This record gives sequence, C-alpha cells and structure tokens, in this order.
Amino acid sequence: MTLEEARAAAFAALALGVADRRHPFHTPTLATIGPDGGARARTLVLRAFDAESRTVRLHADARSGKVAELLAEPRCALHGYDPAAGTQLRLEGRAAVHGADEVAVAAWAGSREMSRMCYAVEPGPGTPVETPPVAPRDAAAGEVNFRVILLRFVLLEWLDLDARGHRRARFDWRGDGMRATWLVP
Repeated sequence: MTLEEARAAAFAALALGVADRRHPFHTPTLATIGPDGGARARTLVLRAFDAESRTVRLHADARSGKVAELLAEPRCALHGYDPAAGTQLRLEGRAAVHGADEVAVAAWAGSREMSRMCYAVEPGPGTPVETPPVAPRDAAAGEVNFRVILLRFVLLEWLDLDARGHRRARFDWRGDGMRATWLVP
C-alpha cells in the first residue's frame, strides 16, 4: 500500500460514514476545548464529507456546550473507529459554526423530520431537570436552535490494525501542499 492509497482509504471511509448510517464512522467523536481549558468529547452524526475541501459537516444545537466551545475556540478534533475493519481515523482542524445562513438553511432543508425534532427539545441540552423532558412534537420549532459545524481538517491520521502488520500514516496540509509520511503504529 502506498501513502496515496492510505489517504484514499481514509477518505473513502469518511464518505462511507456519511452514506451508511450503520457504519461506525457515521457517529464519530468530536473533541473540543472546554471553558476551563479541559478536553470535552461527544458523539455526533457525520452528515457530509467534501474530499476536495477536506471538510466534514456535523449538526448541533445552538444551546449546547459544544457550540459555545467551538465559538470560543474553533480548534477541535474528530475521531472514528471501525472495529470490524480495524481502522481508526483522527482529524484535526478548525470548525466554523453556521446558523440562520445559507449553509444552515440548506442543511435544515435536507434533514429528516425526526432529526429536526432533536433541536426543538425544551429546555436546552445540558440543562438540569428533575425528570426527562417530553419529546417535542413540532419539528419546525427547532430551526432556531439548529447549527451546522463545518470542520476543515489540516491533519489526518489513518491507522490500519492488521495481523500482518499495523500501518499508520499522517497527512498534513498545514503550509504549502500536503506532506504525507508513514508513522510507527
């Protein structure tokens, strides 16, 4: 396998994560920096991947901690692992949060009603409550809380766990062009 084949395999895995809701890369873990400087991690749904711009799209509630964290510090990381294939992907970059703009409007229009309901929940995510809230009934009420996270990654690490020998590669787009190298797993 060449470095280019490893990069292509990583990009194909991201595309598969978007296309197949049962694929492990469909629900990667987003890591952000909390207000206290500590790490925060949570699972999101991978909604889109653009290989040319190296951008992944995720959705979030405007009232959530992750949105506040990304607005304060856009540097973040995304991690996915496919246990059946033995493949791990780690992406690092900067996120832009979109709300009530053409990016968010288009993503909202392309979302299923069941997904839209998540943003209509009251009170907002992370609010302490005595009992779990009732499921929302009006999906349209969630649009005001809907945000799109576009993560443009500048670092990608691909790890392939294989009994014949593990392989790990790093792809770095910081600066001019791309630098690719094999790493010891």
